[in-house]
Amino acid sequence: MSTGETTSDAGTPAAAGDAAQVGLSSAERSLAERRSGRTGIFWMMLTTLLFVSQDATIRVLTKSYPVMEVAWARFSVHMLLVGIVVAWRSPHLMVSHRLPLQLVRSCLLLATTLFAILALRSIPFAEVQAIAAAVPVLITALSVPLLGEKVGWRRWVGVLAGMAGALIIVGPVGGTFQWALALPLAAAFCNALYQIATRKLKSADSPTTTIFYTGMAGTLVCTLALPFNWVTPDLTAAALMVLLGTLGGISHFCLIRAYSAAPAATVAPFGYTTLVWAAVYSLMLFGEDLRLSTILGTAVIVGSGVYIFYREQMRSRQAS
Repeated sequence: MSTGETTSDAGTPAAAGDAAQVGLSSAERSLAERRSGRTGIFWMMLTTLLFVSQDATIRVLTKSYPVMEVAWARFSVHMLLVGIVVAWRSPHLMVSHRLPLQLVRSCLLLATTLFAILALRSIPFAEVQAIAAAVPVLITALSVPLLGEKVGWRRWVGVLAGMAGALIIVGPVGGTFQWALALPLAAAFCNALYQIATRKLKSADSPTTTIFYTGMAGTLVCTLALPFNWVTPDLTAAALMVLLGTLGGISHFCLIRAYSAAPAATVAPFGYTTLVWAAVYSLMLFGEDLRLSTILGTAVIVGSGVYIFYREQMRSRQAS
């Protein structure tokens, strides 16, 4: 399940790009905006491909290896790569001004990852990704009590529509409710809280500091549990574990590049290409058929998410 940062982690560099266009003619500025838009869309689509590839790797590994071992590989390799880069370039960014919140956020990512891994072991791949697409809807709903934001009735309609889409996916099949689908729902809820914590950290720490702390709780907790959940991997599995952590680190980098290249209004809707990659993996790699309820529920979730996003953009423009 993708757990990428929101625009709050990567929105500032786009402003720098806008400043660089000062002094250009209108034609040159329009051409530069189109180019930056295409670049941002490319990075976002690459990001979603990497996120889905990460989840596909998890699904392959958990068929033979314990959940905690796979999670340890995901976090430890990511933490190692990011730690090396930060220590080499800007070691002072390892210091957080809101360490407790950074650790809470890191724990939320750990919970998201564990719920997602458990879901990927037993639920069709595309269904897990479809339910994960409800995260922006959950963020909108949770932003009222947790961030004190005001949500108008139109956006509440979008929230309720997104919830309905999730219910379509997890609804009864053959007269029985699939209780296992509570796992990706729990993962989506933890992911929404994780994203809200990211927003709260925007004014306290730099994006680099936040990314550094992202995998800390997962690395520590999974390392402590590793002696009780260890199965020695063969060379193929070891390579996949390294790949898993590498995908986690690179995907966050690509997401930042996407929001650095173009405005959020341009690139954010392309985050839903996750569902396209998920459908391809589900059909081609795992040989799973897509249920009609999954397709319908996904369409409702995507529609509500895009609607909420554009209502937010309209509200921001009106406020400015």
